[in-house]
Amino acid sequence: MKKTSDRNIQKQTLKKVLRYIKKYRGLLVLSILLAIVSVILTLYVPILIGKAIDCIVYEDVQFEAISSNLILAGSMVGVTAVTQWFMNVINNKVAYQVVHDIRKEAFRKLEVLPLKYIDTHSQGDIVSRVIADVDQFADGLLMGFTQLFTGVITLIGTLIVMLTLDVAITLVVVVVTPLSLFVASYIAKKTYRMFKLQSETRGEQTAFIDEIIGNEKVVKAYGHEKEALEHFDALNEKLAKCSLRATFFSSLTNPCTRFVNSVVYAGVAIAGAFTVLSGRMTVGIWSCFLSYANQYTKPFNEISGVVTELQNALACAARIFELIEEEGEVPDSQDALVLEKAKGVITCKEVSFSYVPDKKLIEGFNLSVGQGQKVAIVGPTGCGKTTLINLLMRFYDVDKGSIQVDSLDIKALTRKSLRLNYGMVLQETWLKKGTIKENIQMGKPDATDEEILAAAKAAHAHSFIKRLPKGYETIITEDGGVLSAGQKQLLCITRVMLMKPPMLILDEATSSIDTRTEMKIQSAFNRLMEGRTCFIVAHRLSTIQNADIILVMKEGKIIEKGNHEELLAKQGFYSKLYNSQFAG
Repeated sequence: MKKTSDRNIQKQTLKKVLRYIKKYRGLLVLSILLAIVSVILTLYVPILIGKAIDCIVYEDVQFEAISSNLILAGSMVGVTAVTQWFMNVINNKVAYQVVHDIRKEAFRKLEVLPLKYIDTHSQGDIVSRVIADVDQFADGLLMGFTQLFTGVITLIGTLIVMLTLDVAITLVVVVVTPLSLFVASYIAKKTYRMFKLQSETRGEQTAFIDEIIGNEKVVKAYGHEKEALEHFDALNEKLAKCSLRATFFSSLTNPCTRFVNSVVYAGVAIAGAFTVLSGRMTVGIWSCFLSYANQYTKPFNEISGVVTELQNALACAARIFELIEEEGEVPDSQDALVLEKAKGVITCKEVSFSYVPDKKLIEGFNLSVGQGQKVAIVGPTGCGKTTLINLLMRFYDVDKGSIQVDSLDIKALTRKSLRLNYGMVLQETWLKKGTIKENIQMGKPDATDEEILAAAKAAHAHSFIKRLPKGYETIITEDGGVLSAGQKQLLCITRVMLMKPPMLILDEATSSIDTRTEMKIQSAFNRLMEGRTCFIVAHRLSTIQNADIILVMKEGKIIEKGNHEELLAKQGFYSKLYNSQFAG
C-alpha cells in the first residue's frame, strides 16, 4: 500500500513539474535537436576511425585516406563539443527558470497563507522547503536535462547503427542490457522513500537551528545549551543515518550497471573476434562495434544515475508542492467593499471562535464601541485578549457571529482596506532590513521627510535616531541590530504616529519602554487617540485608567465592563487585579 502511494505521489509530482517545464517547450525542442545532432556526429566518429584502421592493417597502407578520415573525425569532435556546450547552456536556462518560477510561486503562496498555517508550522521547515528543497530539486532537474535526452537518443541511434553493421552481435548487446535497466529500476524504488525522509529530517534540523538562533539569549540565560546540543545531536544523527542510507543505496546503481555493461562489452568482443576470424567483418568494423558497445552501455550508467538523482529531486519537489498547494486565505469576494475612511464604530455580535475545534475559547462575545472611544482589554494570560485583536484585524475569521465596522460586516470588506484603517503596535516588534526611514515609512511610503520627523518627535524617537551613525539613513537588520527593545518599539510607535489611522490597536505597546519615556509616550498617544477608536491590551493597569470602557475578560468571555471607577466600586475581578498590582 505504501509502495503504491509513493508511486502515485511520484507520478503526480512529475506531472506538476512537467506543467512548469511546458512554458519553456521551445527551448526544450531546441535542446533535443542539438542532442540529436551531437549524437549523430558522435556515432559517425567511430566509423571514420574504423575506416582509418582498415587503411593500416592491410599491406597497402593508404596514408592519404588515413589522414582525411582523421581530419574529418577531429572536425566532427570539435562540432560536437560546440553543440554540447550550447545544449548545456539551454538546459541550464530551462532548469533554473523552472526553479525560479516554483520558488516565486512558493513565496507568493506564503503571502496568502492563513496565519493558522504559519502558527502551526515551524519557520525553519518552511524555509527549508523554499530554499534547500528547491536547490536539491534544481540539481536533479539539471542532471535530468543534461543526461536524459542525450542518453535516450544515444541508445536509439547506436542500436540503429549496430543493426546495420551486424544483426547477430547487436542481438548479444540487446539481450543482456535489459538487466541493467532492471537493476537501476529496483534500486530507484528503494531510494525514493529514503530521500523523502532525508528531506523531511533536513527540514526539522533547519527549524531547530532557526529556533535556537532566534532565541539564543534565552538559551544562554537559562543554561539550556547542553539540552539544546543533545537535541541537535539527535537530529543530526538521524539526518546522518537517513542520508547515508539514501546515498549508499543510490550509489549501488552505477557499479551494478557498470558490471552489466562490462559483461555486454566482453560479449561483443568475443563475438566480434570470431566474426573477424571467419572473414565476415573487418578489424575496423570490429573496433567500431567495440566503440558502439561502450556508447550503447554508457547511457545506461548515466540514465541510472539520473533516475537515482530524480528520486531525490521528486522527493524535494513533493514537499515544495505541498506548500504551494496549501489552501490559501479565503479570497475577498468579487463584490467586497473598500473601506475608505472608517468612523470607528465597532460591533461584535455573538462572536464565537477557537483555534482548535474541540477546545473552546471565545463564545457568545458581544461588544459595542462608539466612535472615538478608548477600549481597554484586561484579563489573565490566555483569556482571549490577543485573539480578539486577531479577529478585529481579520487575521482569523470568526466561527460564528459577526464583527462590524460602521455597520458593515468585516467579511464584506477587502482585507487590505480594513487593515489600512487600523494602526497597530504590538509587544513583539517587527523591523525589516533597511534604513530607519524606510522602516518608519512602511505604512505610508509617500510620506515626506517633514512628516517623518514630526512623527518621530511625537513618538520621542527623534533623540535616539539622530545619535545613530547616519541618523534616519542608518541601515538596520530585521532584528534591529544594535537597537534596544525599547528603541525598536519606539520605531513601531513612530510608524503609527505617521499613518494617523482612524482606529488604533495597542497590544502592550509600551512594555519595553522605561517609565519616564512611557509617560511621554502616553501623552503622545493621548493626542493621537483623540477622535479615534482605540483598543488597548494591557497588563499594567496604570496605563488604562482613563479608558472609556474597560473589558475584563476571562476564559473568552466578558465578565466585567465599565470604566476604572465603576469597576473598582464593584469590588470584583478587576478590583482584585488592580489591588494586586498596587498592594502596599
